[in-house]
Amino acid sequence: MPAPTPTRRTFLGRLSLPERQYVADALRAETVGGVLLLVAAVVALVWANTPLSDSYATVRDFHIGPAALGLDLSIQHWAADGLLAVFFFVAGIELKRELVAGELRDPKAAALPVIAAICGMAVPALVYALTNAIGGGSMDGWAVPTATDIAFALAVLAVIGTSLPSALRAFLLTLAVVDDLLAILIIAIFFTSDLNFAALGGAVAGLAVFWLLLRTGVRGWYVYVPLALVIWGLMYNSGVHATIAGVAMGLMLRCTRREGEEHSPGEHIEHLVRPFSAGIAVPLFALFSAGVSVTGGAIGAVFTQPITLGVVLGLVVGKTIGIFGGTWLAARFTRAELNKDLAWGDVFAVASLAGIGFTVSLLIAELAFEGDAALTGEVKTAVLIGSGIAAVLATVLLKLRVRTYQALLADEERDEDEDGIPDVYEQDNPEYHLRMAEIYEKKAAEHRKRAQLAGASRDGGDSPA
Repeated sequence: MPAPTPTRRTFLGRLSLPERQYVADALRAETVGGVLLLVAAVVALVWANTPLSDSYATVRDFHIGPAALGLDLSIQHWAADGLLAVFFFVAGIELKRELVAGELRDPKAAALPVIAAICGMAVPALVYALTNAIGGGSMDGWAVPTATDIAFALAVLAVIGTSLPSALRAFLLTLAVVDDLLAILIIAIFFTSDLNFAALGGAVAGLAVFWLLLRTGVRGWYVYVPLALVIWGLMYNSGVHATIAGVAMGLMLRCTRREGEEHSPGEHIEHLVRPFSAGIAVPLFALFSAGVSVTGGAIGAVFTQPITLGVVLGLVVGKTIGIFGGTWLAARFTRAELNKDLAWGDVFAVASLAGIGFTVSLLIAELAFEGDAALTGEVKTAVLIGSGIAAVLATVLLKLRVRTYQALLADEERDEDEDGIPDVYEQDNPEYHLRMAEIYEKKAAEHRKRAQLAGASRDGGDSPA
């Protein structure tokens, strides 16, 4: 008897209904935050390149905070180390949920986005390294072009009016989650200064208390918020980047639902915190980090210096080739079959969209070239230019298929029986077909009635007065 032929798993296939709803809710919040991020970046650039630039520098460099606790920081520093800890807290929850209930739960299904994300960070770093090896530049900025900014990418989609099918949106979100994890590891490993073991021990002890309180079912923001602030302060003083505290606490939350729960604790807290992260924390970081001086000479220098050119090429070329190439190779070797409604060109377009690196790229630029304000500004300019080029490239590629995306999305969202569940998820349900038969019969009866009335009207009009 011949061995059964193994079934090929579909790549970018239809999501389950709960997963589709979660992805839609998560990306909706990120899209709003992304638009605010764009606005904040534009305000920062205008503020820093007008006669008011001195006031921008004054506000950005203003110090506030208790010096006795080692927290006398500038406004820019508070935004990068404080507010972004909230952003990474949400990223930690997203990662935990993906690992236990989302796309990363199944190792076979997780292989494609994980490999794509890894290649999407390794190839930009390689492109940067080759550019600087050939041009004699510094290798310190190798990590700058490795990060994807999901909020910025979604803002571009919102601005150009392109709605991706849910499978592509989920793939982009999963890429960003794995990307955030790798960025966290890069920050923790390569950008940790001299360690203060006493403060680090205190932070670890605080995290242990945080975990114990969660496991014993203790509730109340008034318990966790003060404890989180203490953990953050200790982590900052330890020499480890303070955003790591946010990630660690996010990973500790339970993201699986128990019987009778509509949402897990992690999902509930993410729902509460995400608007603050996307709508306040990240835009304020952009406001005080994206304000670089942009002149014709500065823009021209971006393409002539190996450090800045490496960043631009890493984002535009490295990200696209890395994600697309990693996805194609992974699909080939895992025998995954692309969704018949999509094409590899769609994956290439999403890969180019992932070349938009803003929030984490700016943060890594500040860490990589700390102490050299002029070079940090040049690298930030390169991040802005590279992200802009990637956004334009993705816009052109996505617009080529916009009608296909609109048709696929319309099919996904069609709900003719108006029961709140898209029809595509009910096609195997006999009750659905009975409801649809009743609906079609009702429409047919209404059509016959209108036809009879129209016929009677014509007869009456033709009859003698």
